[in-house]
Amino acid sequence: MTETNSLKKTARIAGLLYLGVVLTGIFTLMYVPSKLFVADNASLTYQNIASSQSLLRFGIVGGLLCYTFFLFLPLVLYKLLKPVNENYAKLMVLFAVLSVPIFFLNVQNLFSILSLINEGQSKFGLTSEQTQSQVMLCLNKYDNGMRIVHIFSGLWLLPFGYLVYKSGFLPKILGILLMLGCFGYLINFIGNTLISDYSKLGLSSYISLPASIGEIGICLWLLVMGAKEKNKINN
Repeated sequence: MTETNSLKKTARIAGLLYLGVVLTGIFTLMYVPSKLFVADNASLTYQNIASSQSLLRFGIVGGLLCYTFFLFLPLVLYKLLKPVNENYAKLMVLFAVLSVPIFFLNVQNLFSILSLINEGQSKFGLTSEQTQSQVMLCLNKYDNGMRIVHIFSGLWLLPFGYLVYKSGFLPKILGILLMLGCFGYLINFIGNTLISDYSKLGLSSYISLPASIGEIGICLWLLVMGAKEKNKINN
């Protein structure tokens, strides 16, 4: 197998893993919350989850799959991008992998919600109102945990974007978007931490746009195009 073919194969494996991250991430982090969780409405959130427990369970499985894919993705990208700059490639892997155990620990809050829905009144002796309050508390803990996860979701994009930009076999514009995406994640984290009603300002979706475009773009490029020869990208 020639070096170019080996590079393309590694790139497409990374693309497949990235596609797994993107699809399961959209389902778990966007679709499921949009159907079940209602901010500042404990009663409606409780009713949504109680009537659609299977959706939350699929969301949990989807999240675990997402971060399992994400555990292996940077390792494959390391093989692809190590020749560009080994130190930056190691930093990329470190930041990405650190988010995985944090997410796995955070998922226990969703399991706690299921326990409260099914056993809150019978096993724990809680009233309906107390159960709803506990469900919202666990949900808030989960949201706070995801903010910590997203710190590393942002940090890994900086060395990753730099490696893409400098690679010569991947589009520079995607590298720029990925690096901008890092700062988008960090700005949203700081905004949510310092401003109590930051989510209501409607800025977060715009600030996270470069990361979304960059990650979906690099996923599709790796999957469809693979890694092109340096002179083809640079010209």
